[in-house]
Amino acid sequence: MKIPIIIDCDPGHDDALMLMLAFGSGKFDIKAVTTSAGNQTQEKTLNNALKILTLIGANVPVFRGAEKPLFRNLIIADYVHGETGLDGPALPKPAFEAQALSAVEGIAAILRSSEEKITIVPTGPLTNIATFLLAYPHLKDKIERISLMGGGIFRGNMTPLAEFNIFADPEAAHLVFKSGIPITMCGLDVTHKALVFQKDIDLLRSIGNNTGKAAADLMDFFSIFYRTNRTELDGGAALHDPCAIAWLIEPEMFTSKPCFVDVEINGTLTTGTTVVDFYDVTGKEPNVEVVYDIDRERYIKMLYNAICQLP
Repeated sequence: MKIPIIIDCDPGHDDALMLMLAFGSGKFDIKAVTTSAGNQTQEKTLNNALKILTLIGANVPVFRGAEKPLFRNLIIADYVHGETGLDGPALPKPAFEAQALSAVEGIAAILRSSEEKITIVPTGPLTNIATFLLAYPHLKDKIERISLMGGGIFRGNMTPLAEFNIFADPEAAHLVFKSGIPITMCGLDVTHKALVFQKDIDLLRSIGNNTGKAAADLMDFFSIFYRTNRTELDGGAALHDPCAIAWLIEPEMFTSKPCFVDVEINGTLTTGTTVVDFYDVTGKEPNVEVVYDIDRERYIKMLYNAICQLP
């Protein structure tokens, strides 16, 4: 039985591998891909999603999301992902176009017509998901779970405590975490252990298909930032976004703990921080399954196996 999901992403190198894993694993009934602005502008992340889906031979509805966060100016991570958002490989031109509906309308239409609950997998800022919850509160119960990449317990990458996706639109994240929907959070504590090393990049290239070559070229470019700026990772690059998909496939590959989590939106030093009550100091009811460790070898093998199934 395939898991019905909607993917909300901002491709981005790690989003690209997340899409490869989602489609190549054969474990999902992927209803749509929606795009958020984050790693690059909405224009570029949308185009990148269409390029990756064309590369892997996946034709699903794609919906364009918000141009900017709810209340803040857009920030992008071009210093990691380059001018296009997917610098490195030569990717095909999109073979199809995005739908006319917006991401929020697209999500609503899919949930409205679905007889089963659907899991949402956001791997970028949470603007589209928060806007959907504000616009269509009556459809919230159609969401099975939100499995997201974002946040952190003990570390950040934009500030000492705030991770990029949450920091980019903290008000949206605050709304999503308060929604009452079951949430799985794959934050930096786990994704900085979900490392891809040069030997893993060589392994992906050795598959010999177009997707494997593109994945390796993407990781070659992506690794430059990490090898230069995150020397504590010993040459590894943190392959964040596929964790949100991998957890749905094999949760036993991970270590996690139910915790109460809220998002700081007013702090002077801590804006965009996911405040995780890891030691149950507040006694509040846990609202998030917080993932913090991973079997890295199994993760790489899962990615490899999925990419082997793609063109």
